[in-house]
Amino acid sequence: MTFELSVDEFDRRDWQRTDPDAGTVRIAMVGLGWWTVEEAMPAVADSTFCETTVVVSSRAEKAEAVAATADTVTHALTYDDLIAGEATDAYDALYVATPNSLHLPYVEAAAEYGKDVLCEKPMEASVERAAEIAGIDAETDSTVMVAYRMQTDPAVRRARELVADGHIGEPVQVHGHMSQPLLEMIPDPDQWRLNPEYTGYGATVMDLGIYPLNTARFVLDADPVSVTARLESTHEAFADVPDEHASFAVTFDDGTEASCSASQNAQRTSYLRVLGTEGEVVLEPAFFSDQTRAMTVRRGDNRVEVEVPPVEQMTEEFDYFGDRVLAGDSPHPDAAHGLVDLETIAAIHEAGDTGDRVRVGDAAE
Repeated sequence: MTFELSVDEFDRRDWQRTDPDAGTVRIAMVGLGWWTVEEAMPAVADSTFCETTVVVSSRAEKAEAVAATADTVTHALTYDDLIAGEATDAYDALYVATPNSLHLPYVEAAAEYGKDVLCEKPMEASVERAAEIAGIDAETDSTVMVAYRMQTDPAVRRARELVADGHIGEPVQVHGHMSQPLLEMIPDPDQWRLNPEYTGYGATVMDLGIYPLNTARFVLDADPVSVTARLESTHEAFADVPDEHASFAVTFDDGTEASCSASQNAQRTSYLRVLGTEGEVVLEPAFFSDQTRAMTVRRGDNRVEVEVPPVEQMTEEFDYFGDRVLAGDSPHPDAAHGLVDLETIAAIHEAGDTGDRVRVGDAAE
């Protein structure tokens, strides 16, 4: 089997169903940390199907200051204002980007007011709270999409197509990694990502390890069955969380095995490699959108390498969400999908604590 990998493939929005003139979904940005202000809001400003009309913060002064930077924003609210139902006619959906353990209240508010939700990953801080969000998604008219931006990244979607079309034979193993020097990026040991009250099970698997885990699920179209893990924290800033560094192995329901690693205190780097019986597909760097990336596909003596054109992953994600809302279709990944990741992460942490293999769904809360 021979094949070609065209640069044009990385500009294709295979998911788009809505006419570009169909209108926009008005977004209320909930949580105005650096990610929302520096990444999400500019991405929406460049999008086709979304616009930011409301900003929501813990302090009215901060919300007003951020509102003043965007011409489309008409309302600046506090969290209490949002939950009380203020300005519900000014937005159609919430983008929830608060610390992990604070996602649930705003999904509940969205359901009360009939709004859809794009919820940052991980969906919540524990399996139990994630299950509540999944229940809201299943039992109300509010649609919840989990913000796995890699699933709308064109390079990852092409990798999924290559695997599904048999270009590498039957998938056998996945190798994935993501790491960054968190304390150089945010030089504050009291930040929420290092506080179990807000982050949940830990600092690294919840924030970074979820990338190779979920992207492997998407590319393989498979779900985790069981895990083993090794977690370690030695730096004093990570004293309250068990996973400054993490490595974990996942067995999927299609028989594929994945070996993943992640660290919040290491060189900033990432990769994803899917090995099959007849070839492999590699994306490196994989998960940081501001880096020049390359995809390599090998099958026997045939090797194709393409430099992946830059894409704004967040704009793709928001446009996909907006496209689905405008079309009246349910987006993927939904809350049920996000719950499986929380169940898997809980199993990884139990496996790291006990040294045992843990079945996904069996981890103790």
